[in-house]
Amino acid sequence: MNRIFDNTETAFALKSDSDLEKAYFLFKMIKSEPLVKIGTAVTKFALKSHLPVEGLIRSTVFDHFCGGVSEENCIPTIEKLYSKNVYSILDYSAEGKEEEKQFDKAKDITIGIIKNYAKTNQAIPFAVFKPTGFGRFELYRKITEHETLTPEEEKEWGRVVDRYDAVSKAAYENNVPLLIDAEETWMQTAADDLIEEMMKRYNKERVIVFGTLQLYRWDRLDYLRGLHERAKSEGFKIGMKLVRGAYMEKERERAEEKGYKDPICADKPATDKNYNEVLKYMFDNLEDMSIFNGTHNEESAYLLMDLIDKAGLKRNDQRLWFGQLYGMSDHISFNLAREGFNAAKYLPFGPVKDVMPYLIRRAEENTSVAGQTTRELDLITKEKKRRKLK
Repeated sequence: MNRIFDNTETAFALKSDSDLEKAYFLFKMIKSEPLVKIGTAVTKFALKSHLPVEGLIRSTVFDHFCGGVSEENCIPTIEKLYSKNVYSILDYSAEGKEEEKQFDKAKDITIGIIKNYAKTNQAIPFAVFKPTGFGRFELYRKITEHETLTPEEEKEWGRVVDRYDAVSKAAYENNVPLLIDAEETWMQTAADDLIEEMMKRYNKERVIVFGTLQLYRWDRLDYLRGLHERAKSEGFKIGMKLVRGAYMEKERERAEEKGYKDPICADKPATDKNYNEVLKYMFDNLEDMSIFNGTHNEESAYLLMDLIDKAGLKRNDQRLWFGQLYGMSDHISFNLAREGFNAAKYLPFGPVKDVMPYLIRRAEENTSVAGQTTRELDLITKEKKRRKLK
């Protein structure tokens, strides 16, 4: 496979010179851990105190990492991306809401995306939601850690199940695949079990419901093998989004504090090996599975590209997708799309204030993944030089 990801002309085709400068400035800021810490603290304070900072946030970090404040607001970005054959996944990214009315709102928004956008717009191939968008974290935790629920919590969990089912049913009826994200290990088993229940109901003929495997977890290949056995015996198909994972420091700290075995792979090479083994396992069982390769890692993208080409499959086989976050790894997304693979961007949206917890988490994650931000800066620098020499 040619090393296509070095092609910055394709990667940044949609970015003007001033867009490139803004992106360079932003990643330069994110690269500095002290600046990120100060910036996030000041932002949280400013928003809490109702200081007029939303305009500044909107024109910098928000516009770079988000599609807009509403679904309709995202349409120009979706059309722009699709002009380069890059698909979009509308991701309602309000985080940290813990009330029933907010969970119902997230459910209604997701169903609206399925029926009013993904069903009718070929540029939007999936819908998506986060488990804690549909129910309280603590409730998932109690179920995962086998604690007894109160009668009121039992009813509350029933409402969570109903939300999953309503969205999965809408996805099934409108033939729109549905991605369900993964979160911390100490709440994830409850989500996994519920997602498996949805797969049993709605993945009989084709893959509609996708779970997520965080492959910095050393137990995920065994989990997938077990799920595969159950799927074969009960007659349903498996959809999985593969990611490395986003909660490593938290996971290690809690395991040490609570005295249980660290659920995270020993180091990055072990994580990479785990990722590749799961990717190959799924590819070898494509008759039963669909893959959403959600990675910013070039080698993991090259691996799936190689597997597809060596197997003689169509590059746009609907069982095989690549995904990256909007505002990051354009060199992967746009070059994949140019080569005829299915490449999609997660496009977060929502009111600026509601999306700030997501953006703060994104900035902190980027700071902790040293190579990611450096790579972005190198590619932007390379493209700026290329344009000067034209």
